[in-house]
Amino acid sequence: MKNQTIKIFVLLFLVFACTNYFEYHHGAIIRGDKNRKALALVFTGDEFADGGQHIRSTLSRYNIRAAFFLTGNFYRNPDFKELISALHEDGHYLGAHSDKHLLYCSWDNRDSLLVSKEKFLTDLDSNYSAMRNFGIQKSDARFFLPPYEWYNLKISQWCQETGITLVNFTPGTKSHTDWTHPEIGKGYVSREYIYRSILDFEKKETFGLNGFILLLHIGSDPRRPDKFHTKLADLIDDLIIKGYRFKRIDALLKIE
Repeated sequence: MKNQTIKIFVLLFLVFACTNYFEYHHGAIIRGDKNRKALALVFTGDEFADGGQHIRSTLSRYNIRAAFFLTGNFYRNPDFKELISALHEDGHYLGAHSDKHLLYCSWDNRDSLLVSKEKFLTDLDSNYSAMRNFGIQKSDARFFLPPYEWYNLKISQWCQETGITLVNFTPGTKSHTDWTHPEIGKGYVSREYIYRSILDFEKKETFGLNGFILLLHIGSDPRRPDKFHTKLADLIDDLIIKGYRFKRIDALLKIE
């Protein structure tokens, strides 16, 4: 019965995917329309928010609306309350990122779930509950970005069943590694390398950054010496010169 349910979900997903220009991976939208020169800036957050005010002021200067996918841990942190309220008032998209930043499936075997459906749904509900304290209803935040940006087809299915749409970053650049720091060893990626990876991908890829969901973090470990948010304005300048428009994720992924 379970296998039959998954097969039906996959079939329905494939039918839906064929009706738009989005790219999907394991059931999640990972890229918008590649024929339009627009992208979405997406920031995730759990423990840290040291880049928050700088990011907010930079986006305000360029009149850009971004998306912030935050955990319940983040929403409940009293130190972040003023920042969250300000981002909401500025018109940014505020979404869910798991309540406790759970790891849904094994790094070694993506098909191996580490959470039950009940635990997944309970955690998700707690995340949305924390968001309601800021006047954000589930109906306002139907896009969901998974913790660790790691999930599988079963997680996508559960999201669809509960009325939300799973999204993830567009692969190809190192933007999502801006959380790393030297103490983790070879996994550390410098600010300049991240910056160059974005521009190099844009230059060499046929569709550039069209439809891109470009993921960054609202904060990073204090042990990271070169915070990428300090390069955000330079990146925006470079992409504007190249003709890109910045859209909120719900506008980028709007099905017409």
